[in-house]
Amino acid sequence: MNLDIKATNLELTPAIKQYIETKISGLSKFLEKWEKSGKINVKFELARTTNHHSKGEVFYAEMNLNLGEKMLRAEHSAEDAYKAIDKVKDIMKEEIIEFKEKSE
Repeated sequence: MNLDIKATNLELTPAIKQYIETKISGLSKFLEKWEKSGKINVKFELARTTNHHSKGEVFYAEMNLNLGEKMLRAEHSAEDAYKAIDKVKDIMKEEIIEFKEKSE
């Protein structure tokens, strides 16, 4: 699995990067079919949507999962960067399961 992490309007600390990598690696058990062929590319973006506000949904996470023939996408905004990452992972897990059911 090839993982590309991008941070916009915030610093990508080693702790956040490690957290994202850990969460994304948890999805690999659902992607075994595509991992064997080496076709998995993941683009993950974590952004701070505004520098003027400190309350509300100011963190945005987006994940694009390219499985060769299909692109799956998940996005979520939250008041905390870690919550946004967790929710995007959960949404992507549902997308993967739904895609697997349709393709089998």
